[in-house]
Amino acid sequence: MGLDIAFRSVTGSVPLEGHTGPCVASSSVGLALFLLYAPAFAAQLECRVASVTRGDTLICLTVDNRQELIRLRGIDSPGRKQPFAERARQHLADLAHGKSATVHWTYRDHHGRIIGAVWVEPVDCPGCGHTLDVGRAQLASGMARWAQRYASQQPVEERYAYEFEESEARARRTGLWRKFKESSQAQAGQ
Repeated sequence: MGLDIAFRSVTGSVPLEGHTGPCVASSSVGLALFLLYAPAFAAQLECRVASVTRGDTLICLTVDNRQELIRLRGIDSPGRKQPFAERARQHLADLAHGKSATVHWTYRDHHGRIIGAVWVEPVDCPGCGHTLDVGRAQLASGMARWAQRYASQQPVEERYAYEFEESEARARRTGLWRKFKESSQAQAGQ
């Protein structure tokens, strides 16, 4: 009975009468659903943010005292020698440095960095737990761009939230978007 209900809810149809073994159709549908939502199945890491190296990269210290380099999934902040780089790094440090964090991640890049979303407790909500996604906060403050080219690596809800936060920051002309507007106006006047 339970298999029948599970099969029906996934496929919208009823399995063959008297069939109790594994079904190729349901296995295929299950695999397709897993691949579709694979970014949602992330590993989780509990750590303390030891330092912030860029506006999109930080170092976490794990429970067993291992250092892990974390690259925030879905955002891109200015590099070290680019305008606004230090301000973006400082903003991320204000949000996360010294705090306990939960990292939801799916893979490491070719540099060995964990690519993931970092969640901390908001400053204005003690006792709330890890409810602030610092990558999304960076976007909302205009301290980073949404890395659209990596959108397929993000869970769907995260992707839409990040896209929204960047568009709102652009509309408000805050952070990077204020700087870029001023720079482009200055260049246009030359």
